[in-house]
Amino acid sequence: MKETLVLAGNPDPTHVGAHLNHAAEILGIDVVMCDVREAYDGTFWRNRVNWWLRGRRPTRLQAFSAKVLETCRDVRPKWLLATGIAPIEEAALREIGKLHVRRLNYLTDDPWNPAHRAPWFLQALPQYDYVFSARRATLGQLRGLGCPSACYLPFAYSPKLHFPEPPANESERRQLASDILFAGGADRDRVPYVAALIQSDITVALYGGYWERYPQTVGFTRGHADPQTLRKAVGAAKVSLCLVRRANRDGNVMRSFELPAMGACMLTEDTEEHREIFGNDGEAVTFFRSRSEMVEKLRWLLAHDNVRNRLKNAAHALITTGHNAYDDRLQAMLHQASG
Repeated sequence: MKETLVLAGNPDPTHVGAHLNHAAEILGIDVVMCDVREAYDGTFWRNRVNWWLRGRRPTRLQAFSAKVLETCRDVRPKWLLATGIAPIEEAALREIGKLHVRRLNYLTDDPWNPAHRAPWFLQALPQYDYVFSARRATLGQLRGLGCPSACYLPFAYSPKLHFPEPPANESERRQLASDILFAGGADRDRVPYVAALIQSDITVALYGGYWERYPQTVGFTRGHADPQTLRKAVGAAKVSLCLVRRANRDGNVMRSFELPAMGACMLTEDTEEHREIFGNDGEAVTFFRSRSEMVEKLRWLLAHDNVRNRLKNAAHALITTGHNAYDDRLQAMLHQASG
């Protein structure tokens, strides 16, 4: 008889919830998905008031929490796995615990980031039996909050979405080509890095939100890319840039695993976690610590085709053969929670 997992996450194909759902299928685990987007259903102004004046509170937090509790009562799962700042109240998690369900959170965001900080979520966190954080920087605070089983578990890639796919033809390659690609949102602290590349007369391709807001980057944004477009754009780019999110205190990000899985030659922000993942500088990726070093190392990579090819092959092999898929992460979480 199959074991059952209740998964509270976003089932959109590019989100961690969808990746974990697919991972559970690979592992032969029955999944009941609770779509966290339902917690945010409401009128525009009501959502704004709840977000800004009520501690980033989802409009239907109580109703969604009740739904997750009722789902656990109905299906009697072995585990509840919630992703990120999941909209499940403390009281509901407490009741779910009484059903002898192991309560897990894969904490993909930093809950102390001012952009995410929500008192109701910090109050709920100690109810989880296990909190798996994608960043080491939060572990001390999590344990101090009352999460003694908090441990580090980095991001991953989804084999279903993240694989090499070159442009279909030469015309498509020319359309997507760039010296360096960056895929991600225009955080304020990322803009100076991208601006430094642009000012150095390097061909930059930007995919993601809000780059049009900045005069330095508006002419280089290519909008949001669906998974196939991004795979092809990575295949057409000479180098892909990997920046962490400072407000989240990141040491690795989702792109740390997705880019090499898609066959990118990576110019990667130097962090302790990135060193653990990729080894020393020049083994699988090229590291940088400053904007000037980033530009200098990119120019060197652009001048050495053979090095770029060696690096992208090494990074791809390292990530795709090193137990870094989401089914590996899910298996690690469930194994620890079953001990």
